[in-house]
Amino acid sequence: MKHKIKIAAVSAISLVGLTACGSTAAPSASGGTSKATNTVTMESSPTGPLTRDFNPYISSTAGNVLGLTDMITEPLLQFDLMKPGVYYPWLATAYSWSNGGKTLTFTLRSGVKYTNGDPFNAADVVFVFDMLKKYPTMNMSGLPIASATAPNATTAVITFTSSQYAAFYNIANTPMVPEAVWSKISNPSTYADPTPIGTGPYVFDTYSTGGVLLKKNPSYWQPGKPKVEYLDFPAYDSNTTANLALESGSLTWGGNFVSDINTAFLAKNSNYHVWDAPLQTETIIPNLTKWPFNNLAVRQAVAVGIDRTVISADGEDGQQPPATQPGSLTLLTLPTDSSYLTPQTSGPAYTASYNTADAKKILEAAGFKMGSNGYFALNGKTLAFTLTDPSAYTDFDDDNAIMASELKAAGMDVSVSAVSVNAWNADLADGDFSATSHWGTGGTSPYYDYNGYLNSALTAPVGKTAVGDYERFYSTAADADLSAFAGSNSPTTQQAAIVALEKIVATQLPVIPIFYGVAWDEYNTTNFTGWPGPSDEYAPGEPSGPFNEYTVLQLTPKS
Repeated sequence: MKHKIKIAAVSAISLVGLTACGSTAAPSASGGTSKATNTVTMESSPTGPLTRDFNPYISSTAGNVLGLTDMITEPLLQFDLMKPGVYYPWLATAYSWSNGGKTLTFTLRSGVKYTNGDPFNAADVVFVFDMLKKYPTMNMSGLPIASATAPNATTAVITFTSSQYAAFYNIANTPMVPEAVWSKISNPSTYADPTPIGTGPYVFDTYSTGGVLLKKNPSYWQPGKPKVEYLDFPAYDSNTTANLALESGSLTWGGNFVSDINTAFLAKNSNYHVWDAPLQTETIIPNLTKWPFNNLAVRQAVAVGIDRTVISADGEDGQQPPATQPGSLTLLTLPTDSSYLTPQTSGPAYTASYNTADAKKILEAAGFKMGSNGYFALNGKTLAFTLTDPSAYTDFDDDNAIMASELKAAGMDVSVSAVSVNAWNADLADGDFSATSHWGTGGTSPYYDYNGYLNSALTAPVGKTAVGDYERFYSTAADADLSAFAGSNSPTTQQAAIVALEKIVATQLPVIPIFYGVAWDEYNTTNFTGWPGPSDEYAPGEPSGPFNEYTVLQLTPKS
């Protein structure tokens, strides 16, 4: 998923801010790794040096990349993605649909206060949804908000322009901020929110370019929680620093790809544990606005020109299963979503079958000619592109190297580029890329993956900011199918909508499935109990928002 780091045996080197677990010194004031025993040091994604930007409504800000957003700015409800349909009352205690799925009413919890002491109420909810309507780049889920009202202090009513039953997860996950603060901001879409204020269990303590330290909110609305005094979010800039932190035990909770996990991590300490639960489908995202991926034949040739079994085994160390099952080009996360797969969409045309010769035949049938340089060309333009991902996501870099080699054998001039996380996020948002590997959007049904990849409301012209659909796929049919799913509570209607989306993805290949992504989760039980796992699946284990808040609140110090 979104935090890709490879673990390997590393010799001791100088590492700023890393210390061994079990020390009892005071927390670090610099935002580096804390030395306190009652501190969970957690890492959701390598970032490099941080910019002091914690706007919860912009996906690329430090708070969202680090995974600390929901520790301060909470959602209306929390969900257990391991058990679809299970949710936890949070800032809202109940909800109800009306108006055919166009109106959603939340009953809010009384007595909740923000970390600055102001009360939380329905006016804040109305302000937030009005703000998302006004500023589309902050509306990360592309919610079609029509209006929001507050009949009283504990009732918020959100109305949408179309039925939104299936978008409930996205709606209820929206972080809440105080109207009294944010209403004074002239342009919230560019606001850095340097010292965030929310209702959450933690408050902002210290910041440096090397990390952020949060401390317990003494007035949190859940009595007796949190039991963890500090949360430390170091800004690891490479796999090497994260490797050392995991191996030494100074990183309590990691969300990393771990190569040779038994030797590199599990075997080092009996308190080290791993739980990788499947959540979504990971793909190649091609830029559909540029050559050569504006040509369907190229996308089809790439889909059959990569060996997903090798990519999974060598690039992902076998930890993320290859998308090779029947129907694997449909974007369903199999076998998790197998109930949505029908005989109609599980045949050869909907299945990823590696065959270099077939890839060449597809290109030849589309008019491509092999040049003297060993690469195909069409109308004098060589079939060339670059696969780009962050250098910090070393498994993606390995995946890209494997795919580049395989596609070169099929007559495509493919290069690989590694950039910083910040540069990659910016390039995805404004369309300045050729192709990249990327994770999907986990949720309570396959709708969320399809919506994140295909919803044209999330995309934007090249040069403008997209919050999803980074490939710039515009399809009225796909938008209609997404609306049909979201607008119905009928399993039959939803099944039909997903099948239609399966056909669109498999035949048009706006994205190209590679493997099934897991929620990376490595955790250290030396100082804390209460972690989720196969025997207690109360939340996905990864240290990412929004569910990492729920996990932290279940943790108890051993002493």
